[in-house]
Order: sequence, then structure tokens, then C-alpha cells
Amino acid sequence: MGSTIAAHLANVGVPTVLLDIVPKEPNDDERKRGLGLDSPEVRNRFARTGLERAVKAQPAAFYSPDRAALVTTGNFEDHLDLIRDADWVIEVVVEDLAIKRDLLARVEARWKPGMIVSTNTSGLPVAAVAEQSGEEFRAHFLGTHFFNPPRYMKLLELIPTPHTHAWVTEAVAGWGERLLGKGIVYAKDTPNFIANRIGTYGMLKAIHLMVDLGLDIDEVDELTGPILGRPRSATFRTGDLVGLDTLLHVASNSHRNLPEDEERGIYVPPAILTEMAKRGWLGEKTGGGFFKRQDGDILTLDYRTFEYRPRKRLSTGALEAAKTIAEPNKRVAALLAMDDKYGEFLRRLTGAVLVYAARRIPEISDDVVNVDRALRWGFGWDQGPFEQWDALSAVGAADRLLPPGEEMPEVLRQVRERGAGAWYRDGADGRTYFDLQSATYLPESGLEGRILLPHLKSLGRAVEGNAGASLIDLGDGVACLEFHSKMNAIGEDILVMTRRALERVRSDFDALVIGNQGSDFCVGANLMLILMEAQEGNWEDLDLVVRQFQGATMELRRSVAPVVAAPFGRTLGGGVEFCLGCTHIQAAAETYMGLVEAGVGVIPAGGGTMEMTKRVAAAAPEDSSADLLPLLRKAFETIAMAKVSISGEDARRLGYLRPSDGVTVNGDLLLSDAKAAALALVRGNYRPPQPGLIRVIGSRGFAAIESLLYIMRTGGYITEHDIVVSRKLGYIMCGGDVAEGTRVSEEYLLDLEREAFLSLLGMPTTLDRIRHMLQTGKPLRN
Repeated sequence: MGSTIAAHLANVGVPTVLLDIVPKEPNDDERKRGLGLDSPEVRNRFARTGLERAVKAQPAAFYSPDRAALVTTGNFEDHLDLIRDADWVIEVVVEDLAIKRDLLARVEARWKPGMIVSTNTSGLPVAAVAEQSGEEFRAHFLGTHFFNPPRYMKLLELIPTPHTHAWVTEAVAGWGERLLGKGIVYAKDTPNFIANRIGTYGMLKAIHLMVDLGLDIDEVDELTGPILGRPRSATFRTGDLVGLDTLLHVASNSHRNLPEDEERGIYVPPAILTEMAKRGWLGEKTGGGFFKRQDGDILTLDYRTFEYRPRKRLSTGALEAAKTIAEPNKRVAALLAMDDKYGEFLRRLTGAVLVYAARRIPEISDDVVNVDRALRWGFGWDQGPFEQWDALSAVGAADRLLPPGEEMPEVLRQVRERGAGAWYRDGADGRTYFDLQSATYLPESGLEGRILLPHLKSLGRAVEGNAGASLIDLGDGVACLEFHSKMNAIGEDILVMTRRALERVRSDFDALVIGNQGSDFCVGANLMLILMEAQEGNWEDLDLVVRQFQGATMELRRSVAPVVAAPFGRTLGGGVEFCLGCTHIQAAAETYMGLVEAGVGVIPAGGGTMEMTKRVAAAAPEDSSADLLPLLRKAFETIAMAKVSISGEDARRLGYLRPSDGVTVNGDLLLSDAKAAALALVRGNYRPPQPGLIRVIGSRGFAAIESLLYIMRTGGYITEHDIVVSRKLGYIMCGGDVAEGTRVSEEYLLDLEREAFLSLLGMPTTLDRIRHMLQTGKPLRN
């Protein structure tokens, strides 16, 4: 955790010192090189190797590998004085109270007024860690519980002690939210705080119910994944990712420190877990846990025999019927109503978690908001327990969650008797929640400065729309074009609304933002429709579709009003081309951006190839004779190899973002930042760029690309079809069969794009690749 927290601080530009203990002795490699304990290489080994692991981590801990230069490594014995210049010191050592206190005493000896110190303990009492420290030091001390991996997990639990100054908590919350992109949850100083307390209870309860009802591990994961509003990793896959040792640590900590908990017995590790731990089956870190990979297949543990078997897919009539229900609350209600052991499992599990969470108020939190946020941000639930109670109450399904004869928890009774029967209410000024202390509905805090598209639409701010997209008034003269097709794939509906949006902006608005709040910005064009048209030989229709796509992105480029794209998550193929056509890109830090068309045997034909070629030419001064070939080769390889960025900053390295484009670390603020960028362009009297000619490298560049392709094919790195695709791509990016230095128009390159795209669609190998992608979600190399 220490090295990956340091990595994320470096991600946002904060110079960070990473210190660890000194090894007891040199390792074998160090001895062979004649190094002793006096060698800095030996003494700094633990911190250095931690940083090296962070650099190599998958998924990547750093936004870009070069950010590792912001991390300085050292050790506690030689370099602890370096903390004297720090604003924030985070202790992330082993979960041992004595060790933490010893280190904290050494930190206090170097402490200066204003320095904030926090412990990243996941279970020890925060106040106890610092209880031997001085009064002023304790006033600057609190708990900061990052979730692993810190870059990707949104949750940051803050645990102030009774001694912590309010401004200290506020400062760390500000750093966490705006600087590190975290969702802040305020927890009380109780064992395992909020997320792990309830999330681990839910996981252990699922195991007990599985055994009681005779379910299998893969069946439970089918039931507790996306269909229930939980992450794809569900229950047991999450256990493998987190590690069985971590799960057992949290469970034993809860059992040891919660003698008054009415469900304390749940925290006694089930026999299945203790047997797995005895065998060393701890999850991904040991090569196997509840699941393991073998010869490319995923096997499931049979906990009755402790043998692995092929994974089975759970399918019943009632379950398949529930999967077809689009509205989450009605889908879950249908699952709870199933009259079989699977329905019983879900009723008992969902009800138990809700009742347990309700009984933890006010023990772990004074309000339900922090509990719901902790489970959404820390465990990836679509809704927290109290939000789910409201959703199920709305469809008459909540009461079946209470076990027969079970007394309703006090807080549930209060919201029914003293409130409006629901924990949350939506109004014109935003969402309010039922506050148990005042018995009134209060505004939900922490939403300031956020744009929530569903809320705006509920207020009637959708200007117009169709099945694929909507135009929403964001206020202050800015409109938002929101994609909402399946996976936000671009089809005719989105192209039509793009043209309508630009027309409305010309007459009624000052600027346009293209953004949404789905799971991904846009996965590209609708491949199924393209495949169907190609299989039917509807070439004229396909030609028209490509022209419409190119026309839409060109209209974005030439819009009289500024257009700002706000990509996040997967932004692929046509989604990238939409962004490339915009005046400005305000990308989320977690943006995975790539022109991936080569992976299915075609080339970007919505203006993406043209724009990347144009950017190569623009990199050299107009009157310069600089050789464009190195720049062209980099751009060509980016597209031909279907490279996808590992972050928003990495998208800049690949050329998808310009130096002037922005990156927002906290995704909740992305649309607000995009709107601010649009208004800044308006205030700057934005004028659209005038079309110009693009200098191309011509035949010399194409010859160089063909040489590169020959070397790659000879080495077995690419297939024959890859050569066909790449030759067409290279021909476009070099400007065709023209002399070096020739200047061509944007329309000329668009024509080459369209011609190449359609010709590749006519090849059986390309259609095979598209079919494979649609069936598996993965590219086929043939």
C-alpha cells in the first residue's frame, strides 16, 4: 500500500518520499556483488523494490511511468529527517500497534506545527495509535484508510479522533477529493470502520448461506454480480482479488474487537476459508483461490471436495426472465421473488446486510449517507444498503427482506414513522436525506460543484433527444450532448442528435459539452450494424453512414461555438474520433483512449486518421523543412497497433490529447470542469480554426512504413491481414502517392479514409474479426 499510495500522489504531481525499514542482511544477489549493510542500495532495498513493483504493476499504479521520478526512496534509519519538509506524513507500516507507536514517536521528534500525520490502519483503533503522543501532535493526527489499489479505488475513509483539529480533517478531505480524486467518507473510530465492516459481513454471510442452501461458488458469483447491482467480481472473485489472508485478517479483527455485535458469530471464519488458508490458496497472489486459471480456462473450487472443476453457468427460467428487466429496482425485486433456493439465498443475504447496516447506525456513522457512499465507493455496489431499501420500497419489495419474526431495526422504524418512508428525496435543489438526529430531511453534503445529468433531466432541462442521445441545458449558456445508447456506441441516433445539437447551439447556446455519466464515454461505432450491412453487401448504405460520421466530426471541428469533449473510462474508436474533432478535451484521469479499429481489421474512418496526420504536420513550423517521418511513424504505430492509453495523461503521450487539453482527477467533477473550460473559451472570444492544407510526407514515408511492416512480418509480430490494414493506413497518413511536402486538404484525406474502410470491410478476414470481437469482446489475430 505504501508504494501505491506514493505512486498516486506522484500521479497528481506531488513530490513524495517513500521510506521503509532497513533489511536485516544483504540478500544473495547483493552478497555476490560485494554489497554489505553499509551500502545504500541494500539499506534502501525495501522502498526501492516497492517502487519498482508499483512501476510494473498491472493494472498500472502510475498514470505514466515517468511519474515515478517524483518518488524518492530511502529508509527509516538514514532518511527520516526528510519528512521535516513534508505537508502530510502517511504511516503505512504493518498492522501492529507497538510498531506503529514506535514509528510515530520518531516522526513526532521531527514534527513541525502544521504538518499533518495520518495512519492508514485498516482495523486498529486510530486514537490508540497516537495516544502516547503529545497533545498538539494528536491534534494534527487522524486515520486515512485508502482502499487498494489506491489509484483505482475511489473510497478514502477519514477517521478523526476526539483530539483532531477540524481544519486538519477538512484539509485532508480537500486534498483527497480534489487532488487525489477520492470519494470522502467520514467514519467513526470503530473496528474496520464502515466499508470493511459491512462489506466483509456481506461476504461472510454469503459463504454461510451458500453452505446452508447447498449452492456452488460460481452460482453465488452469478447471483451477486451485476444482476444484483454489484461489481463483476461479485463475491468470490472479489475475495480472490483482495486476498483470502486480508479477508481473514478483517474477519478476525472484527470478531476479536466486537464482543457486543449481535452478528459476531458470522466473523468466525467458515471451515472453507480456514482449509483454503491452510493449503495456501489465497487468491490471485498465490495463483488460485476460489477460482484459478489452468490452460487458458477458469476453474471453480468445489468446496465439498476441494478440487477444481470447469466453471458452470447458472441459468433458470426465473433468473433469465429477471435479466431482461432493464430497471434495476424491478430486476432485483424479480430476483427476490424467485421461488427457489436462489431466490431464498438473495432474500436472506440482501435482508441480512440491510438489517446489519441499519443496526450499525449510529455506531459507525451518524447518518446513512456515509454508509451508502462507503459501500458504493469501496465495494463497487451500484447502491448502498439504504439506497437499495428506497429503490425496493418504491416497487413494494422491501418488506420481504425482513426475516419472519425479526424486529424492524430502530432506524428503519424511525424513517417510516417520523420521515416520509424513504431515506432520500429528490427535489429541485438536489437530493436530501433523512437525518435521524433532527428527524428532518437535510441537503446531502459533498455534492457542491457537481453536475448530475439525471437530476437536470428530472427538472425538465432536456432540450430534445432520441433513443441514442439527448441535449441537456447545463445553464450559463452551455448545453450538453449526452450519449445513452447501449455502451454509448455510435449509431444513427447519435449522429442525428450531434447535428441537431450543433444547430441548437448556434441559435440558443454559447458552447457545447459532449459528455455523459454512464459506465464508459463511448466504445466506438455500432459494430453489429456495420457487420450486418457488410454481410448484406449494402455498400451504398455503408458509404452513406461513413460520410455521415465524417460529416458529424467535421461539423464539430468547424462549429462557430466551442465544443468540449469530456471522455472517461473506455473511449474507443469512433468515441476518440468525436473527441479529436472538438475544440478542447477535458478528460478524466481514468480515461482509456484508443483508435482500436485495426484490431477488427479496418482503419479509423470518422476523421481520426486525418486528424492524427494533421497533428503530425502541425508539430513542425509552417515554414520548416523538419523531417516529419519520426513523428509520422509514432502516430502510425499508435493507430496500427491499436494502442490504448492507460490514463488521461498517457493519452497525451499517445497524441490523443494536446498539451492544451485538460485532465480531471475526480471523475465526479468532470462535467463541471468541462463546462468551465467551455465558458473560458467563450470568454476568450473563441473563433473556429480556418480550414488549411496539410503537409504530407508522400511516397518516401510510405516506403519507410513498408520497410517497417516487412521487418515486423518477418519477425512474426504481425499477420498478413495486419499488413493489408497497415498498408492502407500508411498510404492515407503519407497522403497517398504524392511527392514529399505536398499539401493536401482535409477532404482529400477523408476520401482516402472512407475508401480504405469500405475496401477492408469487403474482405472475409475483416468480417471474421468483427464477428469474433462481437462474440468475445477480444480482437482476433489471423
